[in-house]
Amino acid sequence: MTTAVDSSPQTPAWAALAKHYETLRDVHLRDLFAQDLSRGQRLTLEAAGIYLDYSKNRITDETLRLLMRLAEEAGLRERIDAMFRGDKINVSERRAVLHVALRAPKSESIIVEGQDVVPAVHAVLDKMAGFSTRVRSGTWRGHTGKRIVNVVNVGIGGSDLGPVMAYEALKHYSDRSMTFRFVSNVDGTDFAEAVRDLDPAETLFVISSKTFTTLETMTNAHTARAWMLAGLGGDETAVAKHFVAVSTNAAEVSKFGIDTANMFEFWDWVGGRYSMDSAIGLSTMIAIGPENFRSMLSGFHSMDVHFRTTPFEKNIPVLMGLLTLWYTDFFDAQTVAVLPYEQYLKRFPAYLQQLTMESNGKHVTLEGAHVDYETGPVYWGEPGTNGQHSFYQLIHQGTRLIPCDFIGFSKSLNPLGRHHDMLMANVFAQAEALAFGKTAEQVKAEGTPDWLVPHRVFEGNRPSNTILADKLTPEVLGKLVALYEHSVFTQGTIWQINSFDQWGVELGKALAQRIIPELEGPSEPALSHDSSTNNLIERYRREKEGA
Repeated sequence: MTTAVDSSPQTPAWAALAKHYETLRDVHLRDLFAQDLSRGQRLTLEAAGIYLDYSKNRITDETLRLLMRLAEEAGLRERIDAMFRGDKINVSERRAVLHVALRAPKSESIIVEGQDVVPAVHAVLDKMAGFSTRVRSGTWRGHTGKRIVNVVNVGIGGSDLGPVMAYEALKHYSDRSMTFRFVSNVDGTDFAEAVRDLDPAETLFVISSKTFTTLETMTNAHTARAWMLAGLGGDETAVAKHFVAVSTNAAEVSKFGIDTANMFEFWDWVGGRYSMDSAIGLSTMIAIGPENFRSMLSGFHSMDVHFRTTPFEKNIPVLMGLLTLWYTDFFDAQTVAVLPYEQYLKRFPAYLQQLTMESNGKHVTLEGAHVDYETGPVYWGEPGTNGQHSFYQLIHQGTRLIPCDFIGFSKSLNPLGRHHDMLMANVFAQAEALAFGKTAEQVKAEGTPDWLVPHRVFEGNRPSNTILADKLTPEVLGKLVALYEHSVFTQGTIWQINSFDQWGVELGKALAQRIIPELEGPSEPALSHDSSTNNLIERYRREKEGA
């Protein structure tokens, strides 16, 4: 495998880092801590209510100096400014990248093509707030006059992962008299299970699709429409009371039967994976209420301000992005584990998978040249302590280097006896064990037989960050999401790739559109795929017809 130690974006700092890596790659964290007794206090940052301990990383002050120099040479400061002022930094789609405008206060002004977009953002937020309040209060009622108590969000990708994650993360703040479900998969089971115990007369569908043509979303939307009409006697006027749209395509929305007065808009400068704080978050707002939603936006904005204004050496998203690059390109680490010790964040790693891998899973530069260094590590994870009884074995004693982000909170939203102290003890213990391990001498000193010693040795020197906050509030969730958004941006800037397009999702979707009629057609199709695909289609048709 080619690594960036041999090849790079050709900056002096990258070359210096490659040389520095050779001197540091075999240095153990035990030695780094022994040489600097204040390391655990010194290598920390705190901003916007987020505390980061990055002392358990395989770095020295020289590493940090070179990483900061790399950021400067890559033009990170200029690119941050370009994003915030609305330049079209998404070069392949010729679009601005302005998710930061979604949480800008009314007093700010962000100009895109001569228009200040902030008033439009707040107009949509106000419209969402008005609608959410009507649904939550029972003012908005279904076709038969029954109160809406079930909300089903229908979307996919960023139109699903963000709302699902936010709902689960903020369930503590949600209206428990209401039921919220999420449908994304074109697999009919997803829809069938979501609505199996719901009353159509009490159910509202939020159809989230910018174009209102997305295959999976619109297939599920039409199935939802048929399900609702079947339950309400087939009266098509009922659609307007049980469906709203998050879209920009008024013609298709109206054609579906949704009143365009109940269409919530967003803009082409909002990427799907960056859209949870736009109108895509309508189901979130209905669940937690407008005030809590605005608190979440405030958290996003506070991290935006920190990222935009703070010197790189004190900048949490910049530092986390640089550390990810350090391990990806110099240590050949291929994954990052995100380990939230908070059950409400159980979908946070899944959300980050799209945010990180759809953004930075790229093999060409902004200019279209093929990269000859690694980009876009795999992000994955599970809540602690569940993961400890699953995959931590590989992190501790496996052959792969897996940098970890531990996320914990000083206070529990559900304090029950000793539970939270035990939970947080595991955060600190796991990070300590990964860093320092256990030597053969320590294992022998415990009276372990010689034959068993190798099995019980922990090499340690496994890097991690520990991220702490007071408790999981809507505001803190916004800060955490923005932290990772800007870390991704930092990585993409230095890799010289476009973190804001996603052409890689298109080819398979286009081929599926070609294959669908070959599966559904009554007569045997003339197939012109490769021999494997042809064979699979033929087998499927035979078994489907023989069912």
